[in-house]
Amino acid sequence: MDWQCTGLRWPEGSDGPVLGWRKGPQVRGSALAYGTELGFRASGRRTCIGARGNACPVAAPVPERSAGARCAECGRLDRAHSVAADTIPDDPRTYRVYLAWFGAGMVKVGITAEERGAARLREQGAVVFSWLGRGPLMAARRAEEVLRTALGVPDRIPYARKRAVRGELPGPAERAGEVAELYGRAVALDAGGRPEALERLPFEAVDHAGLFGIDRPAVTVDDGEAAAGGGGVVRAVTGLVDGGVVAGRLVAAAGPDLHLDTGRADTGAGGVVVVDTRLMTGWDLTAAGAGTGVSVPTVVVGGGASQGGLF
Repeated sequence: MDWQCTGLRWPEGSDGPVLGWRKGPQVRGSALAYGTELGFRASGRRTCIGARGNACPVAAPVPERSAGARCAECGRLDRAHSVAADTIPDDPRTYRVYLAWFGAGMVKVGITAEERGAARLREQGAVVFSWLGRGPLMAARRAEEVLRTALGVPDRIPYARKRAVRGELPGPAERAGEVAELYGRAVALDAGGRPEALERLPFEAVDHAGLFGIDRPAVTVDDGEAAAGGGGVVRAVTGLVDGGVVAGRLVAAAGPDLHLDTGRADTGAGGVVVVDTRLMTGWDLTAAGAGTGVSVPTVVVGGGASQGGLF
């Protein structure tokens, strides 16, 4: 058995993302740095990763293009004790309500356990966010629903939409201004909508563009070459296949996504490719050398374009 990827994490207090790995009972994490080479080859078939720390008893096969590498039974088990599924309303922890900004006109409201800090925001790829309030779970959940309806913002945004706008982000002031405007509207609802048990938190726009690496047009590496910046994504991987390779220079990361410069922009088929690490879970992966490019199905992203293709 080779190492299986468990996805991208953004630990609180870290300087960047960490790629998780598991091989039987062994677990480890690889801290990632922009400008370094990253490559892997998938082998065998993609199998269920199990649930809540337990292996899938039948190692069930899962679809190559699914963002969740769990079979139906393990998926049900994983959600049986989940805040997102509202199955633990008596959770005693303190929760925070937030506004998260992903692009112009693309804002959502959500909640996260206070003990996790802003890790949940980084995992979602939020470019800017601000806290709104803190309190018990059910008070935070009620506030989330009130704000979602009153502000006309969703509680979920598809990752494909987030990726499509990363190359066309406005400046920091405009990003913060849009969040500030919504925060002001949310505060104005206090009299009729905020649960009494929820404490209001002051506005503070936290910008992740620098942490994600999407605020730079290019990065300079040891050999003096300039690699493409993280924003100009050309294609996104739609799934891995047996023997498929993804390799390039890491130029950015956001949420579960890694942005890799394949070094093939001169062919018209390369440039920056984004790979959702959730598609890597469930596969046995081995290292692939630099310069091997991308040999798995991809799709054009940005500007609403969508067409299949192979590098």
